[in-house]
Amino acid sequence: MNQQEIVLKIFEYVILVFSLSLHEAAHGWMASRLGDPTARMLGRVTLNPMKHIDPLGTVLIPLAMLFLGSYGRFLIGWAKPTPVTTRNFKNITRDDILTTLAGPVSNVVAAIAALIGLVLMAKLSPAGALAVRDVAMGGIDPQLMASNPTVFPLAILFYLSVVLNLFLAAFNLLPLPPLDGSHILRHMLPYKALQLYDRLGMISLILMIFIGAPIVNWMVNPAMKLVYQVMMAL
Repeated sequence: MNQQEIVLKIFEYVILVFSLSLHEAAHGWMASRLGDPTARMLGRVTLNPMKHIDPLGTVLIPLAMLFLGSYGRFLIGWAKPTPVTTRNFKNITRDDILTTLAGPVSNVVAAIAALIGLVLMAKLSPAGALAVRDVAMGGIDPQLMASNPTVFPLAILFYLSVVLNLFLAAFNLLPLPPLDGSHILRHMLPYKALQLYDRLGMISLILMIFIGAPIVNWMVNPAMKLVYQVMMAL
């Protein structure tokens, strides 16, 4: 592993941790807006990663995937779940769904913001346009990187932010416990089906491992094609 690959992996990990923190903070912020102060009182409505880190999901598994194995585009990770007391909501079903959706929506907004950052880079300088196209094509020229030591890392940072946040949003919308999608689906299930659904346990984990990545790729690929077209048109 060369120095450039190590730097890219560090970038990716930092973005993942920030994106997870944003996701959980968004849950807490929305819950607070809808009448539940639990997360705010516990200091979870913050982008400070120390408030959200889960030793296994935020540290061990992502770092193992980055430095010990091959994972493609789909880097997995999670933070400590944001505590929500649903009895504080005025409309439990509606407000719980809105609180749940706030996490994935925050990641989509972060991806859009990062894409806007790439557009601005490309429009503001020729070096920025060159960096954006180079990153979009999946190759990073070491000589160009050395000649623009600020512009190229920034383009990489923005691009990785787009990719990781889109994947996090899609992954969390899978209707498998304990992901966000399951919190939405469970409000639509009849009582008996809900009891069975809540007992999935290890079956849910197995489904995440074996079918999660293909489904997430299927969900994200159209968006990534659009991102590629935008970057190549700049």
